Amino acid sequence: MRIFIGIDLDPELRSRLERFLEGLAGFAPDARWARPESLHITLKFIGEQKPEQVEAITERLRQIESSPIEIRAAGYGFFPTAKSPRVLWIGIHAAGLAELARNIDAATAELGVPREERPYSPHLTLARAAGRSGSAKSGSPARQKRDTPNSVFTVLQKRLAAMGELDFGTMTASKFILYQSQLSPAGSKYTKLQQFPLRPQLNARKHD
Repeated sequence: MRIFIGIDLDPELRSRLERFLEGLAGFAPDARWARPESLHITLKFIGEQKPEQVEAITERLRQIESSPIEIRAAGYGFFPTAKSPRVLWIGIHAAGLAELARNIDAATAELGVPREERPYSPHLTLARAAGRSGSAKSGSPARQKRDTPNSVFTVLQKRLAAMGELDFGTMTASKFILYQSQLSPAGSKYTKLQQFPLRPQLNARKHD
């Protein structure tokens, strides 16, 4: 079972991003565009696990405590670089999100899941250059020797530059989710296995 941990988008933010995708797809017709319903913020990619290990991970994730997180989706960029773009992303800005990702990384490491080697870099993946690997992990795709300038995103880059600053607004994350990812020729299908609430930390301030 191929699994990862992430945060779902609320309906309003997803709707704004869907309209944005509809307006941009024609500027990079050879790219593989994300389906709006599949957009999510990855916290930790785990990969293939046996059912009993998934159950153990689920029980460990129930012990994680975190307050709700205010998230803003704004800005954009390309991985690994704008000159050799393989992935178009939208920026995610949220105090507390990196801490939650670190806590999840530490919790799953107790069960033998490898720790992340790179700093957490939250983003929404919107498009990938066809035939070029992006990354299913929570960090940005690393530069590779075969990265070279390509024309997949050339017209799109000019269009985005003309649009100026991008800001899709905010949402409040009240839970994080354990997903199953099923690969197919039509693209990945994500199924929610378990949800874990983010509750206000009542004991965060015992004394003022």
